[in-house]
Amino acid sequence: MTWMADLQRPPSAEAAPPAQAALSLHVDRVRTFDTPEFAGMSFLEVQTKSALNRVRGMPFGWSINPYRGCSHACSYCLSGETTILMADGRNKPLRDVRPGDAVYGTVRRGAYRCYAITEVLDHWSTVKPACRVTLADGTQLVTSADHRFLTRRGWKHVTGADCGASRRPHLTGNDKLMGTGAPPDPPKHTTAYRRGYLCGMLRGDAHLGSYTYQRPGRGSGTVHRFRLALIDDDALQRARVYLYDAGVATDGFLFQAATEARKEMRAIRTSARLAVAAVHDVIAWPAQPCDDWAKGFLAGIFDAEGSYSCGVLRIVNSDAVIIDATTSALGRFGFRWTLETTPNGCQVVRLLGGLREQLRFFHLVDPAIERKRSIEGRAIKSDAPLGVAAIEPLGLDLPLFDITTGTGDFIAEGVVSHNCFARPTHSYLNLSPGEDFERKVVVKVNLAEVLRRELVRPSWRGEHVAMGTNTDPYQRCEGRYQLMPAVIQALAEARTPFSILTKGTLITRDLEALQTAAKLVSVGAALTIGLLDEDLWRAAEPGTPSPRARLAAVKALNEAGIPTGVMLAPIMPGLNDDRAQLAALTDAAVQAGAVHVTPIVLHLRPGVREVFWPWLQRHHPELVDRYGALYRRSDAPAEYRRGVGAFVADQRRAAWKRHGRPPVPPSWRGLSDDRRSPVAQEPAASGGSGPTAAAQLSLL
Repeated sequence: MTWMADLQRPPSAEAAPPAQAALSLHVDRVRTFDTPEFAGMSFLEVQTKSALNRVRGMPFGWSINPYRGCSHACSYCLSGETTILMADGRNKPLRDVRPGDAVYGTVRRGAYRCYAITEVLDHWSTVKPACRVTLADGTQLVTSADHRFLTRRGWKHVTGADCGASRRPHLTGNDKLMGTGAPPDPPKHTTAYRRGYLCGMLRGDAHLGSYTYQRPGRGSGTVHRFRLALIDDDALQRARVYLYDAGVATDGFLFQAATEARKEMRAIRTSARLAVAAVHDVIAWPAQPCDDWAKGFLAGIFDAEGSYSCGVLRIVNSDAVIIDATTSALGRFGFRWTLETTPNGCQVVRLLGGLREQLRFFHLVDPAIERKRSIEGRAIKSDAPLGVAAIEPLGLDLPLFDITTGTGDFIAEGVVSHNCFARPTHSYLNLSPGEDFERKVVVKVNLAEVLRRELVRPSWRGEHVAMGTNTDPYQRCEGRYQLMPAVIQALAEARTPFSILTKGTLITRDLEALQTAAKLVSVGAALTIGLLDEDLWRAAEPGTPSPRARLAAVKALNEAGIPTGVMLAPIMPGLNDDRAQLAALTDAAVQAGAVHVTPIVLHLRPGVREVFWPWLQRHHPELVDRYGALYRRSDAPAEYRRGVGAFVADQRRAAWKRHGRPPVPPSWRGLSDDRRSPVAQEPAASGGSGPTAAAQLSLL
């Protein structure tokens, strides 16, 4: 279960390999509690074989996680957005795929592996540590370490080893994945797109005109006619809907009955003068076509005059104006093409670049006719730069999804993927791979005993240990299991400095244990408080203590001599970045005696973006466009982050003048930097750069 502070964890955080963690657990008992706060939850009591987790690339080297999962039940864990190539040639997020859907898989035919349509047999989700695989063309895949992709050298896991118990084929920088790479976003069917589609379709294949003729014994008459006849009903219905939206109602009729030699053809028509005039207006050439219009035009002209067979995508027409518009639109989006002339004088625009560019065309412009988008039987050959550029653990347990298909594979983000995006390898824990997985918390009931054994080893050097870097050690179930007092005592007796990051006010229960430990080692704490707004708190962090209760805990800890700071995290544009809110929250933190007040702006790196975005769309759809503009990359613009950091720094200094600045904690005096708690370091005014900021992020 991910909570708000988890969204800010630095990408370099690295926990123990999942395989090691899995092997260290053995379920003793599954327990439920008949109380409202734990309704629908199960707690799996296990005997762990290790307590200290190695962390790399951070100001601290070790962490301890008493629990796996989180009973805070915060609202950001939803689903992955990995795109799956469906049989209709379009893409769908993996979370939305269902049994019975038709998707593309692969089969071997002779010397080549080819695309083949297959059925989805099963679909499920689980929560696992996530990795990010980045390819040379920029394609990014968020997946588990156990997942396998097809490379030129066969199937390979995301991570593994060359020897020992973890030995298995795994990706390296020398591998290239098979496929075409991540598809572009599909077009939005805006008014401009619809007008472009109708322009391409109707100019390419419709009958449109007004005719004047002399009637015997009467004045001349004028007939207005529009008719579009197509074999493919999907394109005909799209055109009819688009015309209706433009104010043109049409009648449908059978234009040509099916015979042994010909397919059935249906048509739409109108003879109303105003309707025909409206059609003329809709398909008029724009003076300055926009991207949406150009995408619609390419889709329409392809549906009307295009073909895709034998690996060649063509658009044929005899009108030089239409050909010019087609090549201009292709060039607008970086496509390469060549012009050819048929014996009867028609011009042929042939798309260059092979399957990779053909699929990019289909995804970018979205033609309506499904049969023209079929790649079934095409060999998986591509010049796409799909070499493995980087493999990084995200430091997050994310909801990951998997499907089972008839071919045993599917196409994910344009590359061939095996059936193991999130296969529930925790079956030895009796964990369901379904949605209820998020409602099960693993409890390491023997954690303190194992920790004591590890702390007395000659190899242990008393390095700083950070708790709360993965799941909250003071989540609600700690009230029942009470693992933390013994953990604190063991660390203190072993002269091991430690810090705790939490949302839980339950930490105040252990004030005496923390005070005793602080006499022996450096002890620090921090509570994440991102907002004071009660409504937003209930929506974003249900199940957590209220912000006011957390501020009271900060005050109690500092008054007890435990240096405790506040992480203003995450600062979310448009939600809790209002200057009045930030000023009030900073002032409240200083009044509570916070030894530091550190703002951290929301960071949406791959893996986190997939968790946060659906939450934003569901709860704050009015902010989606703004976030799309701000978060073109993982970070908000530097100017925005500097502004937040500078504002909070000014407010913090002003609050210190009003309320007094906390003294340097006695437990930190005389200690070398590496013995001090990372939360002791003062945040940089920029709010997001330099070693100081990295240290502040360490507890997240």
